[in-house]
Amino acid sequence: MGKSPIIKVVKIVSPAVVRIASKKNIGGNNNSEENQTPLYPKQKGSYQINGGSGFLVSKDGLILTNKHVASENTGEYEIITSDDKKYSGKLIARDEINDVSILKINGKDLPVIKLGDSSSLELGQQVVAFGNALGVFKNTVSAGIISGLFRLITAQTPNSTTEEKMRGLIQTDAAINPGNSGGPLCDTNGKAIGINTAMILGAENIGFAIPINTAKRDLDDLKKYGRIRQPFLGVRYLLIDKEIQKKFGLPVNYGALVMRELPDYIAIMPGSTAAKAGLKEKDIILECNGEKINEDKSVTDAIHECRVGKEISLKILRNGKELTIKTTLQEK
Repeated sequence: MGKSPIIKVVKIVSPAVVRIASKKNIGGNNNSEENQTPLYPKQKGSYQINGGSGFLVSKDGLILTNKHVASENTGEYEIITSDDKKYSGKLIARDEINDVSILKINGKDLPVIKLGDSSSLELGQQVVAFGNALGVFKNTVSAGIISGLFRLITAQTPNSTTEEKMRGLIQTDAAINPGNSGGPLCDTNGKAIGINTAMILGAENIGFAIPINTAKRDLDDLKKYGRIRQPFLGVRYLLIDKEIQKKFGLPVNYGALVMRELPDYIAIMPGSTAAKAGLKEKDIILECNGEKINEDKSVTDAIHECRVGKEISLKILRNGKELTIKTTLQEK
């Protein structure tokens, strides 16, 4: 029998997958049982606050992972490579919108994973997920297919009560477990096409990954500007559906109604892109760059697909008349 093509992918990818453990110094002695973990047993004066996976994308030590794996600017990160070498890692950039963090270790000629193109993915395409399941089982590999594209989920990390909406995700039936977060989702050529990010508790074979093109944009920003730049329009709005249309007596059942959320708020941020473009409260944003705004595609989604400095086109409904506004996105 011939060897599975997955074996070739594993040999290409595994050397560049790392374990990430983060500690936070709180002082005192924390040798109580609840603070013991397999990665940091009986540590005095510190405790592990998070752990997960990541992967090397440059020979000098740049690592992609999730924001929820590496989010502490003042935290200590220990990076453990596939050959069990340990490095001290530093958080150098964080994408607050897309659950991406970039860490750096000091090294040279390190193994790396090539980055693919997530814009050309297809349903049914075979993929392989890598990581360190439960933070204990290193070099865990699972295979599956792409089950869905452009998924929207509401996610919450175990140590937080804050919920975040994540859009545009890749859905896969390759097993993604706690600890796999931040590891690569790869195609059969061994190129990363996503970053493992979430799973559905209580369900089987439903996992999600951030498209790699999002991380590639972050890496480009870091290289050019020394930071991750987020585009910013500067409006508060309410997405319109049939119920909202009826409630407010609106002429359309889609789009985004520009409005303040609370009486003390403002709908248009002073000095923002929206203010400079002449957007007004009670305007309805119908389209952004030719794409209809609705529950599946919010204004925020459309803006975050663009780059800072890019000109965008907004179709607006104002007092029953449609007009088109062109403006250039500024940095948040």
